[in-house]
Amino acid sequence: RGAGNVLGVEQSGHVAGVGFDLYVRLVGEAVEAYRAAADGKTVTTPEEPKDVRIDLPVDAHLPPDYIASDRLRLEAYRRLAAAADDAAVNAVIEELTDRYGPLPEPARRLVAVARLRLLCRRYGGTDVAATGTGSGTTIRVSPLALPDSAQLRLKRVYPGAGYRATTATVQVPIPREGSGIGAPRIRDLALVQMVADLLLALDGKPQAEADITTFTATTGAGTGDGR
Repeated sequence: RGAGNVLGVEQSGHVAGVGFDLYVRLVGEAVEAYRAAADGKTVTTPEEPKDVRIDLPVDAHLPPDYIASDRLRLEAYRRLAAAADDAAVNAVIEELTDRYGPLPEPARRLVAVARLRLLCRRYGGTDVAATGTGSGTTIRVSPLALPDSAQLRLKRVYPGAGYRATTATVQVPIPREGSGIGAPRIRDLALVQMVADLLLALDGKPQAEADITTFTATTGAGTGDGR
């Protein structure tokens, strides 16, 4: 597909549907192919290393009415995907805020997904997904090798959670927004933070250690993978 299609409003609203890393990779490949075709060249895409796949009901993207240029929007996506630690994520936030103003809600969610990706790398998880009917009823994270103490902590902190040692997979029910039987399950920023809290809880660390929904570049909040 052409770069315009990949970066359009419809596609940019479905980052979470294919996974943050895969989405950015597809965008990058589409743009490179488009540029190469314009120059009469052929592009060969190198094999990418296995990365973190995040597939959650999160409307995370950079709206065209925030960054009008496809090229600049693509560059912001790529910088977030390439961020190796929270300092790099904060640098992207600072630049975007300086150039375009405060982050709109979909962009804030995108930053939170980028930070969750770093936290997953820190703990070795490569696949985070919401499974079940509708937008998902259960969070599945793998691979996470849990010692017995962490398995006990999982059951204590998250009633109804399960762990499959054969596949190193953690499964946790997605909480509902309210106490009513038909209340919708949390999504967007609340869900991203819930997964971050889960990873920290399994490591016996306080949830406040990784507030991935903080968007002030100078706070140093977030997770970086260099701890």
